[in-house]
Amino acid sequence: MILVRGSGGGTDLTGTVFERGEEPPAYKGAPNEDAPYVWVCDSFYEVESGGSPLVVDGEEIRVAFEEPMPRGFDTREQAVAAAREHVRTQFARIGVDPADVEVEVSAADPA
Repeated sequence: MILVRGSGGGTDLTGTVFERGEEPPAYKGAPNEDAPYVWVCDSFYEVESGGSPLVVDGEEIRVAFEEPMPRGFDTREQAVAAAREHVRTQFARIGVDPADVEVEVSAADPA
C-alpha cells in the first residue's frame, strides 16, 4: 500500500495506491480487479452553501465530496503519477495553487 499525501493551504489530503495482492475497497464502477495498481482518493470542490467546513489559508470554506473514483494502472509509476496529479487538482479546485502543494509518497505502515 502506497500513501500519497498532499499538503497546502493549511490542510491535507491523503489517498491510497493499492498494490498487486492487496484488495482495494469495492465501489460501483471500480476498475478491473486484475489491475496491479489501484488509486483511490476523495474528490471535492468548493460550494457556496451546504457541504462541509474546511479551513484553507486561515479562511473557512465549504466543500462537497464526490464518490471516490478508483482507477487501475499497469505500473507503479503510472499510479503514483496519476495520484500526484489528482491530489494537486483537488487543491486547485479549492483555490490552492497546485505549485504550492507539497506531495509526499510513502509506504503505509503495516501496523
